[in-house]
Amino acid sequence: MKIIASDYDGTLNHGGIDDAKRAAVAQWQKKGNLFVVVTGRDKCFCPEMKEDSGIHVDYYLACNGAVILDRDFRPVAETRYDKAVIVPLLEYLFELGCPWGNVCGDKTCRIYNDACEDFPAQAATIADAKAISYCNQISTALPTFEESAYVAAAVKEKFGDFVNPLQNGTCLDIVPVGMDKAQGIYRLLSLCGGTYEDVITVGDNVNDLAMLKEFRSYAMENGVDAVKQVADKITPGVTELIKAEL
Repeated sequence: MKIIASDYDGTLNHGGIDDAKRAAVAQWQKKGNLFVVVTGRDKCFCPEMKEDSGIHVDYYLACNGAVILDRDFRPVAETRYDKAVIVPLLEYLFELGCPWGNVCGDKTCRIYNDACEDFPAQAATIADAKAISYCNQISTALPTFEESAYVAAAVKEKFGDFVNPLQNGTCLDIVPVGMDKAQGIYRLLSLCGGTYEDVITVGDNVNDLAMLKEFRSYAMENGVDAVKQVADKITPGVTELIKAEL
């Protein structure tokens, strides 16, 4: 058994998902292999991902690996940070100029900075965040890559004992300390009986670096330079990767 662990945006969904890609994944699985999506998106996106792609994924590692779902979207493992961190972290993000924070936990919602100019009517605010019991990931977005990098560094300095900020372009995903896509894959291996040698990873952006460095890896041709520098090989797409590995 081999396992392809693929990022979603810019990787599996690069230039859309056509019949050739769907057929390649199905052929990969027919040979007794697993096809896994490892994404920074939250767990609520996974059913939409399946509907849009038409691909039957064996496992979804959402929230950069902090949440593992089976092919029927049932949670099989998750990593959390404590309730006590949620509100202070959101308040700090707002101090740094972030307009909102997407919280994925026992509740999935977007908490808005009520100081932002385009604050929506009836939006959830810090007061609503106090009702959230636990969190797997808080995500936000900044106007530029540089601003996102600055906020990531600031969060790591202030909350580094509790969380791990993962930059993804201008976006920022903040997961529990010790968690990233590589650690999510290791946890999956303990659940499905796979081994380190079984894993092939593929990605395109900096939040993929941990898994690309840790396991045998492909970088997407459209990926950022940092990804191409650490990957073992470069591929134009998932279809071509599967053909090379079958």
